Amino acid sequence: MTIAQEFRLSGIALPKDAGSMLDEICEHFIEHAEVQRSEDLALLRSELGTAIIRVQERTLLIELTCLSEEALQTSRTIIAEHLFYFAGEDPLELTWSDPAKLALLPNIHEVTVVSAEDVTPRMRRVRFTCADVTPFIGGDMHVRLLVPPRGRAPVWPGLREDGRVAWPEGDDELLVRVYTIRGVDVERGELWIDFLQHPAPGAKTPGADFARDTQPGEKVALLGPGGGRLPAAQSILLAGDESALPAIARIAEEAPPGTRLQAIIEVLDEAEEQPLSSPCSLEVRWLHRKSYPVGVRGILAEEAKQAIASMDRQSFVWFAGERDDVRSVRAFLKGRGQDRKNMYVAWYWERDPAQDIRPERRGRA
Repeated sequence: MTIAQEFRLSGIALPKDAGSMLDEICEHFIEHAEVQRSEDLALLRSELGTAIIRVQERTLLIELTCLSEEALQTSRTIIAEHLFYFAGEDPLELTWSDPAKLALLPNIHEVTVVSAEDVTPRMRRVRFTCADVTPFIGGDMHVRLLVPPRGRAPVWPGLREDGRVAWPEGDDELLVRVYTIRGVDVERGELWIDFLQHPAPGAKTPGADFARDTQPGEKVALLGPGGGRLPAAQSILLAGDESALPAIARIAEEAPPGTRLQAIIEVLDEAEEQPLSSPCSLEVRWLHRKSYPVGVRGILAEEAKQAIASMDRQSFVWFAGERDDVRSVRAFLKGRGQDRKNMYVAWYWERDPAQDIRPERRGRA
């Protein structure tokens, strides 16, 4: 009998408040992994491997176990990036038993723009050619788009000793945004990404600007894929706003025949509806924000909860969108005892309290 080799790595983090950071870790990673929490200890299981994180006095002790060196390094980077993200402006020290070595990241794919076109008035599709589309087929859907400054040769990121990504700075600083791979054309060696265009005056939308202004031949890179796997179940509910529409459309297209799909999708108005194709039984209901009473929010979440209430607990619930809506749906699922293996609930954006706009998805999925 062959015993699979395990790769291990330990780390120590010194945050401002170790307990609060462990809370943040558990709340976030429940969207991407199986999370078990016991007082001052958390166990995270994913396809990459396992992470055990425990509070000891004022520190976080981290133990990573994976089946490959690449998965181990990817897990380290994911943990490190999120720890510093959760720390914000607060001080944080992070060290590892084996410091990361500065090198080009293994999951960077340089791609070239082929074309760009409007799918709807507020959704623009950019097609990229890639030397190897294999990593993007049938698995994780999310990537980080890396766009170098115009007129400069791209400088792609490596790793810091603490495991974080060493992003180029100064004149070589990259635009970094998280998107969903909308589709993969294996014969052409192409990938598609749909970009939501933002009409709100004064909103900073560099990702949407890239999609509007890009020209064939422009070289960018994709970091990943990671997160947002295609769900597998006999019955699936897909619900979200236009930020989730590319993922919903791809899941519908790639679900195996015999799957029963129900989709509830919130968009601005009828012009933003897109035809969805699927080899499965697919029922689609569109919600139009323009028809909502002034100031009313949360309609998508309430409609999703009503649909969930009529489903059995073996059905898969996929919901993505604004953070408050996601928290509402997640609490509802927890209250009905939904198995975590039968749900994906993730926030893709957070409402600006000053404007009812949909900010772009930023650097961490």
